[in-house]
Amino acid sequence: MSKKVPQEQYEKTISYKFRQWLNGSKDPYLDTVEMKPQVPFCETESERLQREEENQQLAKKVYDLEHNAEIRLFGKMYKVFSVIFCLFLVTMLLIGVSYLPTFGHPENPANNEVSERYIEKGLQETGAVNIVTGMILDYRAFDTLGESHVLFIATCTVLILLRLDKKELQKSNEANDRIYEPKNDVILQTAARILVPPIFIFGIYIILAGHLGPGGGFSGGAVIGAGLILYLNAFGFEKTEKFFTAKTYRRLSFGALACYSLAKSYSFYTGANHIESIIPLGTPGAILSSGLILLLNICVGIVVAGTMYTFYVMFRKGGY
Repeated sequence: MSKKVPQEQYEKTISYKFRQWLNGSKDPYLDTVEMKPQVPFCETESERLQREEENQQLAKKVYDLEHNAEIRLFGKMYKVFSVIFCLFLVTMLLIGVSYLPTFGHPENPANNEVSERYIEKGLQETGAVNIVTGMILDYRAFDTLGESHVLFIATCTVLILLRLDKKELQKSNEANDRIYEPKNDVILQTAARILVPPIFIFGIYIILAGHLGPGGGFSGGAVIGAGLILYLNAFGFEKTEKFFTAKTYRRLSFGALACYSLAKSYSFYTGANHIESIIPLGTPGAILSSGLILLLNICVGIVVAGTMYTFYVMFRKGGY
């Protein structure tokens, strides 16, 4: 059993001094530390005016912006170089425009070589019956990838600006939700039960048949996004979030964009190095044809559908 140490003897121990230092009551280098509560800063109107006047006088004495020769010289040079740069930029643009071919001339490359290549070689090189789909998802697939990323970045911006905190969202989930959606509207719910399944099926069809006829990932994704919005308005967040939440959107969007990037990186690598791709183009007109275009259409459709739904949710409620 340990023996109780007297207070005077305990105060001389290292453990007692360490505990004082840890609590902030004593510093071995600064002797005793006096702990006082912080007083909020406040000043009268006269004190504020006096402080501002002193700051202005100090700035005039130290910087002397009006009589500083170097600052005045820099300001003049800044204006001169700004005018020179603008003139140089305008001149370069005008020279570049002067070398452009006449707009609408039949011998322009845009009116013969490019369109001729798309029309005559598009089916052979892309395997897509739809020339437009072959153009945007094969010849200009990286441009379409940029457009998909623009949609994703726009969604992130809306999330940053309009998203509510979890506590605020929980408070307004049920009480205020009835103001914005008719949960018990029999007509709307009946119409949604009839229309939502065909809308989803039609959107999926547009995406999967985008390389065979009019349609594709953008239009099919917009149809599916409209179906999600209709379902949400009819049945509310509680039912919709059973299969589509913010986490679902993040995972689907990231997976779709990553899949698109990897697929086109592979296609670009093989094409740029004249390596034969192991992915066949298939039989033109068949559902499983056109190489990677079908997969890219699915990725674009996922991003567009999720973006439309997320925009609506953010503007309507501020969260899922």
